[in-house]
Amino acid sequence: MTETGIRPPYAGSRYPRLAQIPAFTECIARDWDTVPVFPDLVAGTAEAAAAHRDRLSAALPGRTVVASAGTAPVRNDDSNYGFRADSSFVWLTGCQSEDAVLVMTPRAGGHDAVLYIPAPFRPGDDGFFSNAAHGELWVGPSAGLPEWADALGIAVQPLSALSARESELRGAFASRAAASLAARVGAEVSDELERTLSNLRMVKDDWEVGQLRDAVDASVAGFAAVAREVPRAIAEGLGERWLQGTFDRHARTFGNGPGYSTIVGSGGHAPILHWVRCDGPIVPHAALLLDMGVEARSLYTADVTRTIPASGTFSTAQREVHDLVERAHRAGLALIRPGVEYLDFHFAAMEVIAQGLHDWGLLPVSVDEALSPQGQHHRRYLACGIGHHLGLDVHDCSQSHYEDYMGADLVPGVVMTVEPGLYFHQHDLTLPPELRGIGVRLEDDVLVTARGSEVLSAALPIDAAGVEAWTLDKLETPNR
Repeated sequence: MTETGIRPPYAGSRYPRLAQIPAFTECIARDWDTVPVFPDLVAGTAEAAAAHRDRLSAALPGRTVVASAGTAPVRNDDSNYGFRADSSFVWLTGCQSEDAVLVMTPRAGGHDAVLYIPAPFRPGDDGFFSNAAHGELWVGPSAGLPEWADALGIAVQPLSALSARESELRGAFASRAAASLAARVGAEVSDELERTLSNLRMVKDDWEVGQLRDAVDASVAGFAAVAREVPRAIAEGLGERWLQGTFDRHARTFGNGPGYSTIVGSGGHAPILHWVRCDGPIVPHAALLLDMGVEARSLYTADVTRTIPASGTFSTAQREVHDLVERAHRAGLALIRPGVEYLDFHFAAMEVIAQGLHDWGLLPVSVDEALSPQGQHHRRYLACGIGHHLGLDVHDCSQSHYEDYMGADLVPGVVMTVEPGLYFHQHDLTLPPELRGIGVRLEDDVLVTARGSEVLSAALPIDAAGVEAWTLDKLETPNR
């Protein structure tokens, strides 16, 4: 009842279905101005994607290939996570449209490619007001199929037209993101396709390297933005959440967003490898581990880690741990060049770590025994890997087989991370008290060049004195 005791008009009647009301559908269909919209693509996207399709075509001659952008997964009830297109699909098309599908069919000398995109629902279409995924009343004016075709230089048809071709897709190689379509049409979710795409994506072309440079540069600026907020996070009790939010806001402003869940670990949280909860305080005199990367609008991501002193100065124990990790880091970086087997950097860094731990009396065996495949005692304090390929995925090319990845030689165009660390958990009784609760990781993004390598994230220092000077400079110039 209202305050006057009179119910509103039509209260108690069945909620109307708008699509079934002619007066409403006629009203909402008219008197809308046309808003021209074009795909917002990074320069060079179409040309890079076309070259990528040519590489896949040469690798899988005679095979029909189906790839999909995918659909945003459900977060809870009727709310979805934000959509992020499948990486291999983006590599092949440059398109980030939800539910889009690429079909590559063989022909003499290559493949014909058609991109199927859900057509936007515009005024006059029932979906204009009833489809929350593609109705323009819900998502705003959207690029049409001709605009997509022009921007990407590829044949584009409405997704609804794909049904007429489903019989042709039986036995086709389908990507994992196209699994639901594959099940419907009898295509094969193909490990061979996923492995081939992973292997092809290992070597970045010049355009991809440019995108990664942009992502790294934006990330370096994000580290500075976070460091400037440390005093406020401490003084106002805002904690790790504030620093995580600072970087994520920066990433969203200067890129697509964070390339992975931002890690901000203060004190005893720093040794926790994937501390993405970020719900603790910033401990004033503790080491602060920051693992953060901006994903560019092209979806290529950086992945950088630095460990900084929240006070501006490392304690003696923190500095000793940082120095050991730095020596391991430099040993790994020294082996990034063409012709060197991928894992050599890993073994070089691990040798330094094992020797350092032995010198501190933390190994129950000799260095040689610890490093042996049957030992690995030093890995108690470094159980994770210390590097990986980098690109559209933070752990790029993950579907490659061992012999194509860890067992292969490095070649120019590979972009990878080097990230040794030491993780001394605060409840680890094998450690002396002064080391418990210290976690240090150094992670750089590295391009293999024709003559050696280039550290893309070199703008951030890696030596303890340099880290302290960089941190103090930022602490003294807070964000405005």
